[in-house]
Amino acid sequence: MSEAGNSGVPPNPGVVFGMLTAHQQSAALATAIELDLFRAVGEGPGDVASIAKHCGASERGTRILCDFLTIPGVLVKEDGRYKHSAMSAAFLDPNSPACLSSISKFLYTPMIKDTFSNLTEIVRTGRTVLPGEGSVEPDNPAWVEFAKSMASWIGPMAQPLCEIVTRGQTGPMQVLDIAAGHGLFGIAFAKKNPEAHVTAVDWAAVLEVAAENAKKADVADRYTRRPGSAFEVEYGGPYDVALLTNFLHHFDVPTNVELLRKVHAALKPGGRAVTLEFVPNEDRVSPPSSASFAMTMLATTPSGDAYPFSQLKKMYDAAGFKDVTAEVVPRSENTAVIGVK
Repeated sequence: MSEAGNSGVPPNPGVVFGMLTAHQQSAALATAIELDLFRAVGEGPGDVASIAKHCGASERGTRILCDFLTIPGVLVKEDGRYKHSAMSAAFLDPNSPACLSSISKFLYTPMIKDTFSNLTEIVRTGRTVLPGEGSVEPDNPAWVEFAKSMASWIGPMAQPLCEIVTRGQTGPMQVLDIAAGHGLFGIAFAKKNPEAHVTAVDWAAVLEVAAENAKKADVADRYTRRPGSAFEVEYGGPYDVALLTNFLHHFDVPTNVELLRKVHAALKPGGRAVTLEFVPNEDRVSPPSSASFAMTMLATTPSGDAYPFSQLKKMYDAAGFKDVTAEVVPRSENTAVIGVK
């Protein structure tokens, strides 16, 4: 008997309708961000005419869009005027220091959103329909956009991850940041420890973004770039810490074991490999945010996945690591998996 039958709660057809029309919500939010609607709402006075004028949009379109965003609570409507909810004031108004609007430039790119129109074929074949290696195609320009756009979302995780890894450790430290992207994770180590030196690996164009962030953080003199594929470039070393943040999920198990063996060889005895991942529970359907990430990997990569801790541990074990542990990173939906050489 189904769960609904066991609980006595009748099945809700609205779930079906909601899932089939969910694309409207993401399109509406991305459109509002593109039109700078949340700035207009924040600055007031909040009537349709003034918002439409600020956005360079029609009053009819603006009214319907604002109403649509009010329905799920993104905006608040009172006496025909719109104002921020607590959520949109914090995370969508460009005047807020916690604004996340920039992430739409990556999360709503054709590489991600348009790919899902071919999901039937993807499920049948078990791999992305994107050309070549999909999102992990060499020198994919999408990762430059990722480095520029996603820092506001990912940045708050950097310091908590650094705290988990260092546990008060001081003194000279060599940090290898693989698939560095925006560079914020490695930079967090350099900011915390004045004797830490970071070596960042990623495509050359992506490392330009990371290097600029290192300069802004005043750690550029302790930041070295090694452009190229993480699977091919010489890491140098030996290192005390190797970071693989949000990277292993792009590849299958054998590929990850191969990479982890390379990382193992680049570490000092006692050095640690740190993976930051969306780690679902062993049932692979909870928690929702981590478990659902597997669908993104199905749509955009040839063989990526969201791996439970048991699988990540097996990869680490196969690569020669010991004492493999996992810890949820505060203020995030990610888990740090750490193995010791």
